[in-house]
Parts: sequence; C-alpha cells; structure tokens
Amino acid sequence: MKTRASVTPEDIGVTQQLQLFDELADRAGVAPPVIDAEEFLASPEAHLRALCDLLGIAFTSRMLAWPAGPRASDGVWAPYWYAAVLKSTGFEAPPPRSALDAGCARVADACRPAYESMQRYRLRPVGRTSDGGRGG
Repeated sequence: MKTRASVTPEDIGVTQQLQLFDELADRAGVAPPVIDAEEFLASPEAHLRALCDLLGIAFTSRMLAWPAGPRASDGVWAPYWYAAVLKSTGFEAPPPRSALDAGCARVADACRPAYESMQRYRLRPVGRTSDGGRGG
C-alpha cells in the first residue's frame, strides 16, 4: 500500500494464500504449516525449532544469522524488493503496528476472513502446536 496508488484485497494475496492452503491441505490430508510473521519475529528460534520438528529436519543456529549481501537463492525480484534483506544479518523484532487509513482498513477488513481461516492453524511453539488437522 506504500508503493501503489490504490490497492484491492486481491493485490495483498491473502485470499490467494488461502486457496493454496486449502489445496495443499486437501492433497495432504493435513493443514500445511502456517507461520504468523509477527509471532515468528517475536521468537524466531522457538518457531524455527518447532518448524524443524514438524518437518523432521535438524535445527541449527545458523538459521538465526547470516552474512549481509545477495545469496544464490535470491529470486529475480531481489534487486527491487530485498533492500532490507540484503542488509540484514538476522531476524529483527516485529515493527510496531501503525494505524490504517480508511482505505487500508477496508482492504484489511476484506482480507480478515481468509487470514483468520489460516491463522487458527498457525505454528505455536510454546507448549502448544497447531492441530495440523482440518477441523476447527
């Protein structure tokens, strides 16, 4: 919303994420992992450990820090969208939430049902995990 004159809910991608989520869940018979970015950034190690456990891969502390600069895994959009990523060397605390103007609030409200539909499956590493099923 900072870089476009106008934005629709379809531009944000949450409804498309829900469609992909539902398709993957239907194919696999279980919900795919959902990561809440704000919760993840508040405790990246706990979330990475929980995700690694869920996926059956080993956690390593190298997942928490990296050298600044481009990487071989960067996509074609890296020069345009990844300025902060290229400068980063680790995860940062979540940014403070800002108030939304009326137009942004309408887009957020339109996206909320899809967001909440996936949110209930989010990875919760501290004593609770997402149920992995399709109930809820």
